[in-house]
Amino acid sequence: MRRTQEKTGLNPLVVLRQAVQGATPDVAVKSRRVGGSTQQVPTEATSAQGKALAIRWLLDASRKRSGKSMVLKLSNEIIDAAKGTGDAIRKREETHRMAEANRAFAHFR
Repeated sequence: MRRTQEKTGLNPLVVLRQAVQGATPDVAVKSRRVGGSTQQVPTEATSAQGKALAIRWLLDASRKRSGKSMVLKLSNEIIDAAKGTGDAIRKREETHRMAEANRAFAHFR
């Protein structure tokens, strides 16, 4: 938190909230087996599910970053997500694209 405040000059809780809100997906895709093949079925993500996914994506993106300490990697990922960039935001957009592409299978819910 201190590192985030030093880099941005803003309240770190506000930055964290912005990052989580920016990475929270509106929809999720779930694999469903239909007629011998597996389809990616888009489902609406509840608020709690979306926040859990966003936090998981922030942590995963932080782990993949190069650097020495997890503190630095996580703070950088949170700052990037608050700005609207970073791997967690990319993952959200990718999930939305996947849901849009598989809209035809939404009736399998």
